Amino acid sequence: MNILVLIKQTFDTEEKIILQKGIINEDGVNFIINPYDEFAIEEAIKLRDLHGGEVTVITIGPERAENALRTALAMGADKAIIIDGEDQDLDEYSIAKVLAAVVKGREFDLILSGNLGVDYGSGQVGPRLAEELDIAQVTTITYMEINGETAIIERDVEGDKELVEVSLPVLVTAQQGLNEPRYPSLPGIMKAKKKPIERLEIDDLDFDDDIKAKTTVMETYFPPQKNAGRILNGDLKEQVTEIANLLHSEAKVL
Repeated sequence: MNILVLIKQTFDTEEKIILQKGIINEDGVNFIINPYDEFAIEEAIKLRDLHGGEVTVITIGPERAENALRTALAMGADKAIIIDGEDQDLDEYSIAKVLAAVVKGREFDLILSGNLGVDYGSGQVGPRLAEELDIAQVTTITYMEINGETAIIERDVEGDKELVEVSLPVLVTAQQGLNEPRYPSLPGIMKAKKKPIERLEIDDLDFDDDIKAKTTVMETYFPPQKNAGRILNGDLKEQVTEIANLLHSEAKVL
């Protein structure tokens, strides 16, 4: 079974975000694998160990993104591909186009990615790639079992569960609860140094369509600081009167 895993390098969730003139300052920032992508990596490795085959992790990003690939290789992935995204204006549309150009022509049975990135949280790249490849997709999965050419999948649907049966190949996005990602072991870290990383340039890829980004970030800013909550006292009638006055005079929604 050939399994591809899409991963992204994001800010460490413990990092403090600093804005300078509307731009996020990355100086001295620690980057990690997007946490949702760790669930995808772990599931790919488990399926590979159960059914055989190999796991290839793929990322688009600057040179520093190679660290994320090395971590995935140390966890147990077999191969890695990095597409140089330095100084490229890429959005979810163009990223899916680039990934499709890389994946087309390669043999695969399954593609996994995180449900969303903890930075922008769009959750679009996986589904967009499935559309580009014209394959089935199942999002927010919390359980997966492969039987021959069929996948039995359980997905999270706003607090409930949905059971899906789908033929391979399929693209799935991993949700929290799918598994417990492993930590890279010392032997795994040593082996990762010898595992192959394929390096590609976007300009060298063939595209059927224009990959120019369809969206532009106009401004980046912190949400306004919220005031402390207020507890209303008195009987019910007094509280209703006071909240109506507050909605009129302070919130200005009445």
